[in-house]
Formats: sequence, structure tokens, C-alpha cells
Amino acid sequence: MSDSDKALFTHHEHALKKEYQVCPECSSELTIKHGKSGAFLGCVNYPNCQYTRAVVEHERVEDKILSGSECPLCSHELAVKQGRYGMFIGCSNFPQCHHIEQEPQEILQNVACPSCKGGCLQEKTSRFGKKFYSCDRYPKCKFVVNHEPVAGECEKCRFPLLLKRNMAAGLKYQCADKKCSQMQKLS
Repeated sequence: MSDSDKALFTHHEHALKKEYQVCPECSSELTIKHGKSGAFLGCVNYPNCQYTRAVVEHERVEDKILSGSECPLCSHELAVKQGRYGMFIGCSNFPQCHHIEQEPQEILQNVACPSCKGGCLQEKTSRFGKKFYSCDRYPKCKFVVNHEPVAGECEKCRFPLLLKRNMAAGLKYQCADKKCSQMQKLS
């Protein structure tokens, strides 16, 4: 953490300490404590009182029903909901129905999986919003790469897949075999 970040955090911490906050469970004082997930407000009467809350309260968004939509599993309406990884569309009949709408995955044309040789590579998005490419036969085949795959063959090791890389020197193609990683130009 840089010195400027420390100063901001200390100022934020100082502003919270100025306000005398009371524990709603035991009427003791709340202070800032530090845990593995960051700063939080905790009761000074710990361990007798285990009340905690976030330093900054995040706004909770209410579920919004999408009129005219229908769950394919139970025929209830779908709703826009807020979850641990952001907003999503799911069945309004939760927890009886666990249906969640998925974005269609784009299967890359003519890019066969080099591991199982039977599947095709498809673009997916991680829970953090990063793109990656994996075999459509997952979980049987667990082949995955982080850069866009291109059908081709490595000049050095003859591995049947190349990765498209945008480098400072221009567009290059890298062998998808982690043991090789040969850079080349596509012919």
C-alpha cells in the first residue's frame, strides 16, 4: 500500500472513530477492526458480543419481475436479481426452482480441442469478467487457454493449436503447449 493510500485509509478510519457508534445488541461501543477480508466495525465487548457489520453499507437491490417472461422449468415469471457475483436473471420461484438464464456460449468455428480431439473450443467468461476458452466437452475434457485460439500448427513442436497474441511488436501467434510457447507468424 502506498503512502497516499495509507493516508486516505487513516482519514476514513479517523472519520468513523469521531462518530460514537453503539452496538445494537449490547449497547457497547463499536470500533474498526481488521480481518482477512478488510476493515469492519465490531463490538468492543467481543467475545461476549459478536456483533459486526461492514464499514460501508452496500445498497441492496430488490428483485424486479420481468413481465411477460416465463421460466422454462416451472412456468413462473423471471426476475432480475442481485447475487454474489453481480446481477443475473433467475426464476422468481426460488428456492423451489433454481433456474438461471445463461448467455449463449460462442463456439469457435474450426478450432478443435487439441486435448480430447473430439470437442470444439468455446469462449466463456469467468466470474470476474475475464474471457477464456475451453473445450465444450467439459467436465470430461478440462483443456483451457486464456488467449484466443487459432487453428494452426506450431513450427517447433507440431502442437495443433496456436494462440493469438497482441504484442508490442505486433500480432504474433504462440504455441498453446505450455512446454513450448514458441512465437511465430501465421503463414
